[in-house]
Amino acid sequence: MTPPETPQTSSVLTRADFPRNFQFGVATSSYQIEGAVLEDGRGTSIWDTFCREPGRISDGSSGDIACDHYHRWPQDLDLIAALGVDAYRFSIAWPRIQALGSGTINPLGLDFYERLVDGMLERGLKPYATLYHWDLPQALQDAGGWTNRDTAYRFAEYARAVAQRLGERVVSYATLNEPWCSSVLSYQLGHHAPGLHDRKAALSAAHHLLVGHGEAMKALREVVPGSELGIVLNLTPMYPASDSEAEHRTAALEDGKFNRWFLDPLLRGEYPFDIWEHYGADVPEVQAGDLETLKGPLDFMGVNYYTRAFVSSDAQKPAGASYTAMGWEVFPQGFTDLLLRLKRDYAVPPLFITENGAAYSDTLSTDGESVHDLERVSYFASHLEAVRQATVQGVDVRGYFAWSLMDNFEWAFGYEKRFGLVYVDYATQQRTLKDSARWFRALASS
Repeated sequence: MTPPETPQTSSVLTRADFPRNFQFGVATSSYQIEGAVLEDGRGTSIWDTFCREPGRISDGSSGDIACDHYHRWPQDLDLIAALGVDAYRFSIAWPRIQALGSGTINPLGLDFYERLVDGMLERGLKPYATLYHWDLPQALQDAGGWTNRDTAYRFAEYARAVAQRLGERVVSYATLNEPWCSSVLSYQLGHHAPGLHDRKAALSAAHHLLVGHGEAMKALREVVPGSELGIVLNLTPMYPASDSEAEHRTAALEDGKFNRWFLDPLLRGEYPFDIWEHYGADVPEVQAGDLETLKGPLDFMGVNYYTRAFVSSDAQKPAGASYTAMGWEVFPQGFTDLLLRLKRDYAVPPLFITENGAAYSDTLSTDGESVHDLERVSYFASHLEAVRQATVQGVDVRGYFAWSLMDNFEWAFGYEKRFGLVYVDYATQQRTLKDSARWFRALASS
């Protein structure tokens, strides 16, 4: 049976359902798609090292080749343009720009991203760059990584070098992607590079990431004042499983550790007092002027949303829930609730949904022409409707980037999880549109 050109859901969204000039785009990150880890002067990153440590990656793989985007970028940009979207969110690999994380700038690395940005512009795509999506140069990790305050200043120097070369051709620069992941998930929980288990180190890393963000914002303001500048946070609303006082307290604590620990310093210039007390002797060293630097004005804030957290004292699951291949509950109402909460509790800048998507167990159709991923179509439709509901209630959301353009290296899961609108056969590097890509194309082109 031939798949429909535009898969349908029960409600059909169009551009008219969103604010005027709302941007639709797709997103990727450097280590997940580029490959070419030993080419053109690129240095070693913490993920190159992490992937070579036995047991770190579930399928024993690495990003050495990934989607070979470093060599196939023209075709990939053609693919993005054919989806009818307005913009492409990509990230820049710090080790391609500075092999050791400081000092000499590698012109070949900058050449690659300049070609990429110019290629976007030639195809009518707006470039949205993220400067740090977790691939820290290993040489900086050898000196303490983000636990070393000096890394924050090296990051600002790197940001300046990139901006001086790419300039205001890049519409938007985000300093960091998901600092919770690059600190707590990486230095305390050990799931991501460098794979440590030290809460004090994680909190120090989190603070230095935010200092690095603030220092990089200063550099970017000088070099590219005409570009939009901001940061991307992964935010997860916490829902107590019952009305019990204990579960409400736990949910508030988890919200403080996961969300407010980053929102409050960035948007209020202070760490949440209750969580500061909770962490006790593990709190980071905050120097004079740090909080003023952290709270520097943002042109936008990126929000990455995938699911909610269901806080239960006895590990119960919500009744009737459905889950993605990651084991994450599909809960679009949490998206609306989160966006309304941001508007209610903070003086937030304009928001962009910088990541939203779902992994499912995709298989190619028998004719090899598509993947019939109707669950993903439903996920995108329901979550875009959740965004629309928030905009109707006054939340200033300027755009939505689907995660991800194509299947790729999914960090500690290797190549076992597929988030893409486009199916990638890793043996041949063949790209195939999934039904979700056709659905998204119909929306973006409507």
